[in-house]
Amino acid sequence: MRLIISFLLFFVLNNSFAQQKKELTEQEYLLLQDKIRLNLNANRDSAEVYAYKMAKSDNYKHMAFANVALAYLFQLKDKTAKSTEKYKLAFQYLDKMPESRDKIQLKSYLYNYGGLIDAAKGDYSAALENYQKGMKISVQIEDIIQIVKFKSNIAFINDAIGNYQLAIKNLKQINEFIDKNESFYTKDQFHTIKSNNNLTLAGSYESWYMKNQNQIRLLDSAAYFYQKTVSYSQNLPMNNISAKISLGNVYYMKNDFKNAEKTYYNIIFFAQQNNFKREYKIATYNLGNLYYEIKKYDKALVFFKKVDSVSTLDNRKDESFLKSNYYQAKIYNIKKEPELAFKHSKIYLDNYEKSEAKLNNEALEVNYKLGTGDLSNEMVSIQKKYENDVLLNKALKVFYVLLVIGIVFLLIKNIRDKNKAHKKMNALIEEFKANLEKKENPQVQIAAVEQEEDVLLKKENANLSIDEAKENKIVEKLLALENKLEYLNADFTLSYVAKKIKTNTTYLSYVVNKRFGKSFGEYSNELKINYVINEMITNHMYRKYSTQAIAESVGFKNAVSFAKSFRKRTGVSPAQFANNI
Repeated sequence: MRLIISFLLFFVLNNSFAQQKKELTEQEYLLLQDKIRLNLNANRDSAEVYAYKMAKSDNYKHMAFANVALAYLFQLKDKTAKSTEKYKLAFQYLDKMPESRDKIQLKSYLYNYGGLIDAAKGDYSAALENYQKGMKISVQIEDIIQIVKFKSNIAFINDAIGNYQLAIKNLKQINEFIDKNESFYTKDQFHTIKSNNNLTLAGSYESWYMKNQNQIRLLDSAAYFYQKTVSYSQNLPMNNISAKISLGNVYYMKNDFKNAEKTYYNIIFFAQQNNFKREYKIATYNLGNLYYEIKKYDKALVFFKKVDSVSTLDNRKDESFLKSNYYQAKIYNIKKEPELAFKHSKIYLDNYEKSEAKLNNEALEVNYKLGTGDLSNEMVSIQKKYENDVLLNKALKVFYVLLVIGIVFLLIKNIRDKNKAHKKMNALIEEFKANLEKKENPQVQIAAVEQEEDVLLKKENANLSIDEAKENKIVEKLLALENKLEYLNADFTLSYVAKKIKTNTTYLSYVVNKRFGKSFGEYSNELKINYVINEMITNHMYRKYSTQAIAESVGFKNAVSFAKSFRKRTGVSPAQFANNI
């Protein structure tokens, strides 16, 4: 009897494992690989989803690539311990593969990601060592595309440590080579590598100009290559925003402060919409620096303090943080506030010494290792030989014990995700209960509104001013529209509302920004999402609607944009929110 039960249990587990792990076809693997690489720039959350999907395969090659991609994604999120764990796991799967060209090529990929991980940590010496190891392997198997990637990444290292002329020379050679051999690449691959190369090339010119500010031609070259980057970055938002930040810097350095200011504000809005924290911080610092330059010190302090606040939250004492404290010390010195000037100068000096010492050490190490030889010419000699298709490899089955560990891991992760979702749900429910209590207590509500208006009225706007009575009238009409739930209509746009309340779009946009501290689009979306949250909490039938139906009920054109706005407000999807109430 026990033998029969054991057999049945084994059979059930076997079927369960078979459902959890399934070998991907080579075509599926290559498609996921491309999606991971492209989304590393466009949408890192999506890249992580694709990596985990690949990791479910029971092919060692697939699991090795999936884990090295996850290692890089974790490092970009500053989860170094998790990154190290995944990177080691990738090599463990690699070692289990039979000897083949596939295995050699995959090893070069692992070294490339290892270099990217080290570069993300600021360990440029270790990054260069990984790139050089991978380069030798790629030369050995004549993998021209991978060699180009390694050369581009080494050029980035040179730019990071101040070897601008060497970086420019190598990147120009690579650009010429890629243009002559465009047929080696898919359209997406070609645009990605051209975007990356032009961005680094433009950055090298800009950094070189900062060391030689009498040579304006360097700044013109930088602007040219930033424009080229934008042209290749339609599907690469990270490169797109980075190039535009730098174009704003070019405006600034040419004393075109009006265009620089406009560019930085646009970047801040775009970064907030796409959750690009680093780019948000850079553009915020740049605005502070611009206002310092034109002697609007109070306004400059507002943006520098935002940089400090973000740096504290993400625990990154980077260049933006360092410089913001430098300028805050200068401003407080001008304003004759010695205690604050001392405080910020001390922060700057303490962190500058650590940062500069680390960079100097990295530069010495990198320059020493670069002395081992230049491999840039080797890719030209083998360019015509790159015609071999990727060889198909039959997969090896993973031991049942590893599959059990995988299932346990997924179960634990699922439990943790549910607990996290519950906490978020409880917090939102409490928030909406508190809002209901305020509505029931008119005195509290009136006091809160008056306090909020007092704060908002202090905001400065140098470009426009409206009579206060006119402002109040616009706000009064807006609130009337809110009470009628007009914002649930799909045509609740800036132009529609302006026409509805008999004003123009400029005045309406200004008043919304001044009184509510946000753009009209943000104001409209917030009303819609808050309505959905309230309905989900109070109306059990509403929770059963599909995402598309809910989106249409509050005037969103499609479920995708609605779900994105909902997740930004709550941290979870509409379905997760409904399931956890």
